[in-house]
Order: sequence, then structure tokens, then C-alpha cells
Amino acid sequence: MNGAELKATLKAGGRVYGTMITHGRDARWAPVLSGIGLDYVVIDTEHSPRSRAELGDYLTAFSSTGVVPIIRIPIPDSHYVTMALDAGAQGVLAPYCETVAEVKEVVAAVKWRPLKGEAVRNIMDSGKHVSPAARTYLEERNKNNIAIIGIESVAAVRNLESILQVPGIDGIFVGPNDLSISVGYPDQYERPEYRDAVKRIIATSEAHGVPVLVHQQDMELSTYWVQQGVRFVLHTTDRRTLAEAYRRDMAQLREVARGQ
Repeated sequence: MNGAELKATLKAGGRVYGTMITHGRDARWAPVLSGIGLDYVVIDTEHSPRSRAELGDYLTAFSSTGVVPIIRIPIPDSHYVTMALDAGAQGVLAPYCETVAEVKEVVAAVKWRPLKGEAVRNIMDSGKHVSPAARTYLEERNKNNIAIIGIESVAAVRNLESILQVPGIDGIFVGPNDLSISVGYPDQYERPEYRDAVKRIIATSEAHGVPVLVHQQDMELSTYWVQQGVRFVLHTTDRRTLAEAYRRDMAQLREVARGQ
């Protein structure tokens, strides 16, 4: 699967499945991740320190895996968007967006790279392109690029209807930790205040044909949100999966040894 195929699957009403890479750096992990049922990965650079060279090597390794690499950039800024795409990402997740202006800047950089300045603002504000030839060229160049917008606060939820008017958004991301803090109940994911906010995000986004990612860490919560209509499924992290697998296996081995 590539970015264009992932977008086509979602546009047709299907689901795609992925996880977040928070700790992995070694490029040799990329082929391992290609055979475990993942359609995409989100590689975190917001909270995880990675150099540009390191990220470039990691993304190169994904080019032959069939897993779509998406970068969570540090802030919603066009400079970080283009750095990620230039390094080989097929998509960008821009965290904690709250305004239409932020979203326009991100989407413009994802969809119309390397156009900048007044020319790209004209596209976003009025749909006016430099020329038909330039439009065709840029659409082909960026056809695999995926623009995901992070809605992670009460203010963002309040502005979501306006945000979704921006053309070119491929997904809406919910960061549960940030959103739960914003509604007043940190990490309390069963609170109605949190769940109602996420359900509102899903309903509003799907009404515009935009799928939603809710990044939950355990099967119970991820299952719940799939049942609520999440189609851009983002489950757990490499760190958590590795830790839980070792914890489970070591507990079983200790139990076997106690029975000797």
C-alpha cells in the first residue's frame, strides 16, 4: 500500500490499521513491521527525539515495505511538514491544531509542496493555481501525501466545523491525553465528558467524509472506538507492545518454573 491507496481505501468507506513508533530508530525494524498487518505507521517526532539524518534513514527503509510512513511533526508548521516529506514520509500528522490558519498552512505544505508564499495562499484561499500545468505537476508530485490534523483541545473541537471546510484534509487525529486534560479529566477515558467530545469529533468529521484516528493504548479502548465508527485505526505504540509482550511471556515462564 502507498499513500494514494490508503486514501482511496478510506474514501471508499474502508478501514486502515496502524500503530505509532515512539522508540524505534534502527532501520532494520522496518521490514519486521511490514509483515504484521499494518497498513501504516505514525513515526513520532513531537515527543521522541530523532535527528533529520536518522529519520531519513528510517524512512528510506520503509520505501520497500508496503507500510505507509506518516510523521507526527513537532508543531503545525510548514517548515516541519516539508522536512518530513523531503525525508521520505508519505504523510504528516500535525499535532494540536486549533485554528483554520494553522490547518491551511499544514495542508498547503502537504498537498502543494514545494509551492510557497502568495502562490500557495491563493490556492488555499480561492483555489486559484499558477497555471493548469503547475496544478497537474503538483498533484502528481504529491499524490501519496496524507494530511492529518490533530484535534486535541476543547477549542479545537469548538472550531472543528470551520477547520473541516479547509480542502485537502485526509484525517482527523484525536490525542486522548491532551484532549482528556482539556476537558478537565486527565487520562480518564471512560468519562462522559471525554467520550462525548470524541463522539462529536467523529460525527462532525464523518459528515464531511473525513475519517478519524483515536490513539488509544489498549485493546478495550481501541475496540470501543472502532465500534463508534473510527476507520483510521491507530492502536498502541512499539514501546508498549514490546513491553507487554515481554511481560506476558516472562510471567508465563515464571509460572512454568514454579510448577517444576
